[in-house]
Amino acid sequence: MNSADPNHSPLRDVAQNAEATARYLADMQRVLLDMGANLEILQRETRVHCRSVGVEGDRWFHARMRALPVEKALKDVLKSLNSLTDGLEKSAYKRRSHDEAVVNTGKARKKKELEKARKNNPQPIQAAPNSGEERDSGQNPGYGGPASIYDLGRKSA
Repeated sequence: MNSADPNHSPLRDVAQNAEATARYLADMQRVLLDMGANLEILQRETRVHCRSVGVEGDRWFHARMRALPVEKALKDVLKSLNSLTDGLEKSAYKRRSHDEAVVNTGKARKKKELEKARKNNPQPIQAAPNSGEERDSGQNPGYGGPASIYDLGRKSA
């Protein structure tokens, strides 16, 4: 597809390639981590400011109690941001494992098909030679070989 096509989407090309997807998600994660660093600074500065604002007649904990909802909101944003960056990393790994699973599934199916074909059309097995024909006709079949491992070096009588 060319870029003049109204249905063309650059992210479609990224989605079709696991390496491009990983690079794109890593870039997004980098941007979000930078935002997270700025939000952490904002959180600390907001905390310091809100807790230092007192009103006449406040007791020592009133300013802190008024600041808690603001601090909690920023903490929740940071928590969401961290889970988002973790999700981006996990998505990149899942995308790569999907391509590996597709390749391995194809190989496994071919292997299974070969096994099935081999099972349905077995190769004819040649019969083993009869052990009685190999023996010397003058020898008694019960007393032909060595009786124990100590007799291997000697000839049997």
